Amino acid sequence: MAPSTTETRELEALRRHCFGIAYRMLGSVSEAEDVAQETLLRLTRQNGSIDEPAAWTTTVATRLSINVLTSARARRESYVGPWLPEPLLGDPVPGPHAQAELADSLSLALLVLMERLTPVERAAYLLREVFAYAYADIAAIIERTEANARQLVTRARKHLEAGRPRFDPDEAERDALLERFLAAAEEGDLEALEELLAKDAVLYADHGGKAMAPEEPILGAALIARFMATVAGLARSGDMETRLVRVNGQPGRVVRGPEGAEIRVLSVLTVDVVDGRIQTVRVVRNPDKLAHL
Repeated sequence: MAPSTTETRELEALRRHCFGIAYRMLGSVSEAEDVAQETLLRLTRQNGSIDEPAAWTTTVATRLSINVLTSARARRESYVGPWLPEPLLGDPVPGPHAQAELADSLSLALLVLMERLTPVERAAYLLREVFAYAYADIAAIIERTEANARQLVTRARKHLEAGRPRFDPDEAERDALLERFLAAAEEGDLEALEELLAKDAVLYADHGGKAMAPEEPILGAALIARFMATVAGLARSGDMETRLVRVNGQPGRVVRGPEGAEIRVLSVLTVDVVDGRIQTVRVVRNPDKLAHL
C-alpha cells in the first residue's frame, strides 16, 4: 500500500533531520544523502511499530555517520591541498533568529574546525550543542556511559573553543560587504580589496588535485587582494555566469561556465565576516564536490 500524504510528510521530515545530522558529521552531501536514505530504508523494514521514530532514526543516522567518518578520515589525511566540506546553496535552515544556531552549525568554518574531533566526539558534540539532546540519550546513541558522554562533549568544546567562528550578526551588512569585495576584484582595485579584508585574513581553495587553485592557503590581505584581482581578470576573458547565493548560511557566490559541451558549476566562494571585515575566504573548486549543484 502506498504511504498516505501524512506518512509521506513525516518520512520527509525524518529524512531532512537525518541528513542534517549526517551532513554536519561528514561534510559531504552525497554521503549524508546515502546515510539518510539507508536510515529510512531500515525504518520502513522494521517489523512492528516504533514508538519514537525521530529518536530511532537519530540513533541509526548517528551510528552510520560515525562509521562513514571513521573510514573517511584516512582519505582526508592524504587529500591534495586544503580540504573543505561540500557546499550547500540557499538557506539551509529557513526561519527567523530562533534558527541562528542551527545555521551557524552548518557553516564551513565550523565544519572544518570539527575535523579536529574524533568521530565519536563529533557525534556527542553535535547531539548536545546543536540538537540539545540529554546526556543520557547521547550515551545511548553512541553506546557509551553517561559520564563518558559528558567527557566527550567537554573535550570537544575545549578542542573547538579557541577557533569557534564568530560572525557579524547583520546578514544585510555581510552580504553588502561581499558585493563590494567582488566588485573591487572585478575592477582590479587592490587598495579597496585590502581595505575590506582583515590584515590577517586567510584564503583556502579546495581543488583536490582536480582543478586549478592555490596549493597552500594564501595568508594576508595584500596577497589575497592580488589573487582575487587576478582571478577576476581571467574570468572576464571566459564565458562565465556569476550569482550571489547563501553558502551554508553565509554570504557567497557561485560561478558557472562551459566545461566541454555542458554548463557546470565551476566554483563556489564564501566569506566569514568578523568585526566588519572579511576574515576568511573559502573557495571550492574540486568538481567532485560541486557535482550535486
